[in-house]
Amino acid sequence: MASYEIDRERWAQMTIYEQLGNVSSEVGRAINATRAGKEKRAQGAIDRAVDLLDATIEVLVQQKSPRVKEVLRAREEFLRLFFDGTFDEDADNIARYFNLFAIAARS
Repeated sequence: MASYEIDRERWAQMTIYEQLGNVSSEVGRAINATRAGKEKRAQGAIDRAVDLLDATIEVLVQQKSPRVKEVLRAREEFLRLFFDGTFDEDADNIARYFNLFAIAARS
């Protein structure tokens, strides 16, 4: 259970780029903590990233957006990274995918 709560109303006002740009921060934290062997910190970042992704999915479903499939797939790939033994092979690609949204949000 998260020790924080996302303001879902405020979250819904953000663009998809801003939302996934924020997710990018947690993805980076999860990857860096995993590489550093800090399991508790990594798990916290994973939980926050998933929570933010779920909030984004909720917004997209309400909007009947076709992007929901992409975000569901991104969520799946992010979680797969930590649970199927491909972390070393795929971590940089997953981070790069989410970082592109952070860059787009700043543009």
